[in-house]
Amino acid sequence: MMWLRFARIAGGFGLLVAGIAMLALPGPGWVTIAAALAILAAEFAWARRTRDRLTRAATRILRRAQRGPGS
Repeated sequence: MMWLRFARIAGGFGLLVAGIAMLALPGPGWVTIAAALAILAAEFAWARRTRDRLTRAATRILRRAQRGPGS
């Protein structure tokens, strides 16, 4: 199953590069980066920490948006 691990890592890094490129190009950059981190989190602790940090930041932003302006 070594090939499966290699495929997961290669696919995760491929998505990560594509997501970073989409930050400047048209496309869902942040969504692609989040998907890449979700894949890479199964193999790497740094990806797990980054994914968790991104999730917390998105949650904070959504809570602020729900409260509305001036709250």
